Amino acid sequence: MNINTLEEAIECIKKLETENEQLKEEIEAYKKRNTGGRKKHDAAWIASYNDFVDKLESGMTIMEIVALGDISRRTAYRYKAYYNDLKKSGINDKK
Repeated sequence: MNINTLEEAIECIKKLETENEQLKEEIEAYKKRNTGGRKKHDAAWIASYNDFVDKLESGMTIMEIVALGDISRRTAYRYKAYYNDLKKSGINDKK
């Protein structure tokens, strides 16, 4: 793109500033987007899983653990599957 006059330069600057503003708005939209969903293995997950394992290894059944109200039944079965996978692979320590 060749710019020969001051007017062309000013027009080009205006177009670039408009484009820049649009890109800033897009960035803000990305920053504000919902990144919800299950976040596997973050600090809260690890604490909850370790609590589940303590209860499971103390002899409580899954339904007894669920009845305490700290985790859902689905989560309890998910934790149990993860626990079983760790035992199968020889990793007996809690995460």
